[in-house]
Formats: sequence, C-alpha cells, structure tokens
Amino acid sequence: MNRFALVISILFFVCFGHDVIAQDWKFDFEEAKLLAKEKNQNIVLFFTGSDWCPPCIRLERNIFSNQEFIEFADEKFIWVKADFPKRKKNKLSLAQQKKNEVLAQKYNRKWVFPVILVLDKEGKVLGVTGYRRGFDAKKYISLLASFDSFGR
Repeated sequence: MNRFALVISILFFVCFGHDVIAQDWKFDFEEAKLLAKEKNQNIVLFFTGSDWCPPCIRLERNIFSNQEFIEFADEKFIWVKADFPKRKKNKLSLAQQKKNEVLAQKYNRKWVFPVILVLDKEGKVLGVTGYRRGFDAKKYISLLASFDSFGR
C-alpha cells in the first residue's frame, strides 16, 4: 500500500505540480512596502477576481505559473494580491476584505479586473497593465521589466 501511495503522489506532482509553484504573494500592502525597501525591489500589485474573472484566472494559470516568469518575478518584485472573490467558499476575512478595498480606492477606483500595477517602494505607480490577449510569459516579463526600469 505504501508503494501505491508513493506512485500516486509522484503522478499527481508530475501532472499538476506546475500549478503548485507560484509567486510568494503578500496580502498586506504595508508589509510589502517594508519588504520592498529592505530588498530594494519594486512592487507588483495584482487586482483579481480569482473565482469569477476569466482573464484573471488565465493570467494566474498561464503566465504567473510559468517557471521562467516565476524566476523573474521572485528576483525583481514583491508581489501583492488584492483579491475580490465572489463565491462563499473563497470568502476572505473581513480584515482582508477591508485591506483590499482600501487598495482599490487608491489604485483601482474603476474596479477593473484584472489590473497589474508596478509600484515603487513608496507606492508610486510606475506602470499599469492587465490581461493582454496573445501575451506569453516572455512578453509579460519584458513589459513588467520596462515599468520597473522607470523606478531605477
């Protein structure tokens, strides 16, 4: 029976392991700003509707889960996710909902999803984008790197 469990675990990892790897998301913007200053990195703020927004889901599955993109992202940015799920099972704590709403009031007043902002360590916007049809991981890397260079 142990051998069977091991085989199933290996098969699961091989089939689905790519979805497990992702950015080290932060959910507290103030914490992210402190970390950005400490590491001398800019911030990527991602506004998403993780359980109802098809372009948001595609970004996470096809771009943010790409190994090349992950390596670039971890080296260059502090990642913050402001999620606005609608399904009961994905409901955020009231404290997290409030944090995300405060971020939206400042950075996403029109409540557009998905929105990706590159911010400097102080929270100043360096660039804004969203889902771009036809963009692969390499194109997103180039785009985010071009925003990042404004802050250097």
